[in-house]
Amino acid sequence: MTDNRVLIAGAGPAGLVAAAALAEEGIPVTIVEQARDLPDDLRASTFHPPTLDMLERFGVVEAMIAQGLVCPTWQFRDRHQGVIATFDLGMLKDDTKHPYRLQCEQWRLTRMLRDRLGSNPDVTFLYDAKAVDVAQDADGVTLTVERPDGTRERLRGRYLVGADGASSAVRKALGIGFDGITIPEIFLTLSTTFPFHEAIADLSNIAYISDPEEWFVLLRTASLWRVLFPTDPGESEARMMDPARIEERLQAVVPNPSGYELRHRTAYRVHERVADTYAKGRCFIAGDAAHINNPLGGMGMNGGVHDAFNLAGKLAEVWRGGDPALMERYSRQRRKVALETVQATTMRNRQILNQRDPEVRRAYHDELRATAADPGKHRAFLLRTSMIQSLRDLEQVA
Repeated sequence: MTDNRVLIAGAGPAGLVAAAALAEEGIPVTIVEQARDLPDDLRASTFHPPTLDMLERFGVVEAMIAQGLVCPTWQFRDRHQGVIATFDLGMLKDDTKHPYRLQCEQWRLTRMLRDRLGSNPDVTFLYDAKAVDVAQDADGVTLTVERPDGTRERLRGRYLVGADGASSAVRKALGIGFDGITIPEIFLTLSTTFPFHEAIADLSNIAYISDPEEWFVLLRTASLWRVLFPTDPGESEARMMDPARIEERLQAVVPNPSGYELRHRTAYRVHERVADTYAKGRCFIAGDAAHINNPLGGMGMNGGVHDAFNLAGKLAEVWRGGDPALMERYSRQRRKVALETVQATTMRNRQILNQRDPEVRRAYHDELRATAADPGKHRAFLLRTSMIQSLRDLEQVA
């Protein structure tokens, strides 16, 4: 017997946005999360304008703005020369209700969505339940979950959304390929209370700083600055995480006689991968389960939220008797964005920051300056990098 509900594996932004959108349509959902509670670690924190526009329907954006930091501009800089180009999102005032980036940790959104869903009797949360296997037939889907003590349970639903992260058990169980590359360097992210905006002239709250020896990124949140460094994979984890080594790297950004107070640090490998398909039978994948990329542009989490809205809208139509082929269109549309917008933009950002050849670096910087100086090019660039253009282009995908 098939329960009349949609199963959702993963309670991150993509999973909970999909759940909230489906619940709005009166569709029962069960959300399965492997952790004991929603994670509150410092993962993605950048929300682009169209993402905020989409989230307005849930009544959470006002609270996100209150808890976050509105960033109307962002920059490319050179470590020694200073500002190369500043991009003003105010130029998108006719294209979005939110012409800025919002720096707000993703866990704030997931908690707001959970609170919203908590009063809905058709929504069930199942924690401490790791998705491990999937089977499907003509009538529905069986999701096997494993508890911390090793026991297993089988859940039954009409459809399944796999939003269970980069190592997605749903994607693997469905046999969906996940081709791509692993970036050589390791990314080290540090969070500090040091006020970089007071120490660096003309610094935007979001800044990508190029350098032939060691580029880095500065991102400001409401309470902290986050610093991202690329790290030689040959460097041992012990040395990379050594407090003295971290202090040395931060002091090279801005000398601080008082020393740097760290609130968080993490190191991770970065991949550029896109799933072969986002739809297989009654099962669909979204977010990191479907695509992963480097964080240089803040597109990963935003792309996952866009996946979720697209998926939920089409699945609601199918639920009410629409053509199941709609879900294949979901796959084609969102794969196109992942390949042609997200990967293309984030990989180009890395190329600009990582470039060592003086002539190529000069050409990149001249191009950025020319783009920022020309109002038409400036706006077109922002439409692409804010992910508005990719949403407009979706209707062209049959």
